[in-house]
Order: sequence, then structure tokens, then C-alpha cells
Amino acid sequence: MKKVGIVVKEDAEAKKKAGELERWLRSKNIDIVGKDHLPPGRRMQDRYETCAPSDLFCVFVLGGDGTFLSAVRWIGDQSIPILGIKFGDVGFLAETVEEDLFPTVEMVLNKKFDTEQRMRLLVSVTMKDKEIARETVLNDIVINKGALARLAHIETYIDNHYLTTYSADGLIVATPTGSTAYSLAAGGPVIHPAVPGILMTPICPFTLTNRPLIVPDTATIRISLGEKSSDIMLTFDGQAGLEINEDHTIIIKKAPCPVRMITLPDKHYFDVLKAKLRWSGGRT
Repeated sequence: MKKVGIVVKEDAEAKKKAGELERWLRSKNIDIVGKDHLPPGRRMQDRYETCAPSDLFCVFVLGGDGTFLSAVRWIGDQSIPILGIKFGDVGFLAETVEEDLFPTVEMVLNKKFDTEQRMRLLVSVTMKDKEIARETVLNDIVINKGALARLAHIETYIDNHYLTTYSADGLIVATPTGSTAYSLAAGGPVIHPAVPGILMTPICPFTLTNRPLIVPDTATIRISLGEKSSDIMLTFDGQAGLEINEDHTIIIKKAPCPVRMITLPDKHYFDVLKAKLRWSGGRT
């Protein structure tokens, strides 16, 4: 008996369609495991999540990119294929849409699909040489100052070599997959998911010559804050956050376990890109 996971957006239409999908799957003698919904933005110390069962054939995500990122966190480092079905506003991570749900799921169950490996980042946060958090992210980590805080002073090293101290509202460190998320809104470039690199995008830098930078995916990035830093938050894929100050050190590098995203025939990255960004030649 196949066992699949289903992760659903907190949305009436998505939940209704998920109910139809569950009944359809059970009629085919397929076991279903659902993920409990946890709202994004919870602080690390308040967060509790169980991992997806290791014997899942795949995971179906009914929702937008936020729901997809939540499902990726649920899977953790396991090599479980995942498919997004768009029920959100943007849906860069979705492979198909609601109208094609049942034919697509049937195709997946019949193993008529490929998978594409998407790089993740491994993020370690230490305080006085003690690790207090370890997370993997598919899109990005963001260092952001609060509404009333002064500019953040973010000391940055690449492979233990000093790069610069960003004086800015914050800093985004993103994967190629995450280049179309917050980094894009902050003026960063779009990077194809197959390009091996890590993107660093300052948010509203005080020095206008501080531009987005792409470093090799073999690099290790070390970040700390300048003295007397307060009201600074570190967020992981927009799903969980941690308050940080000058006593914290953040180490970022390529994670050993990528995400296996299900891809379907005749679905092309550039078509999705054109459509979502409404470029000439794109479809709405």
C-alpha cells in the first residue's frame, strides 16, 4: 500500500479540494498522512514539529509558496519527493494548478514523473561557542531590523575572509530557488535553480555601492552583528524566527540534503518565470 503526505493551506477552497483528494486516494487504497498546520512566524523556542514519516511515497502540497516551505520543513532531510499544487497568489514553487490536480496526482502515483534536486542552505546559530539553533532552508534566511531599530551593522565573512560590514535594514542570504522570493523584491537577480551559487542581497543598504553578490555554493558564510545591536530578527524561510544580537554568530553553507521536487513533462522553468513576473511572452 502506498502512503502519501498531504499539506494544505489554511484556506476554505484548498481544504475542500483536499477533502476530495483524500476520498479519491482512499478509493484507490492509498494511505494518507496529514501535517498539522503551524502558522509561520513562530519563535524558535515555541516551535514544535514532528517529521514526516520516512516511508512516504511523496508529499502533495495544496497551497502557495509559504505552505510549500512549511511542507519542506516537515520532510526535513529525508529524500521524499514533493509536489506543489497552486492555491496561492504567486506559486513559484508549484508545479501544477488546481484544475489539473487529479490527472497530475494519478500521473505521479503511476511514477510518470521526474525529480529535480533543489539546493538548500544549512544554517547554524551559535552563542558563546554553543549552538542554539540549526535549520535548513530552501529559500532564504533573512536578517531584519525592527520597525524602530537603527540600521543593522552586519559583519560578513566568506570562507573566513572579511568581506564587508553591511549597514542596511537587513541582509538576505538565498538559494537560487529563493532568488525569486524576498531577494527579488529587494533588487536581487533571478538565478536559475541549476546554477550552483549562494546569493547575498542587502536590504536598503546605506552604502549604495553594496550590491547583491553571488558566491560559489562551496563557500561558507559567517555573519555577526556590530556592537549594541537590538531588535534584530533572523528568520528561516519565513517560517520561524530567532532574535539575535552581537553575541550570536551565524554560519551558512550548502546543506548536504537537497529537496526532491517533482517535475512533470512539458513544464519549463522559464515559462513559469515569464508567467509569474508577467514578462513579454508570459501567460497570466
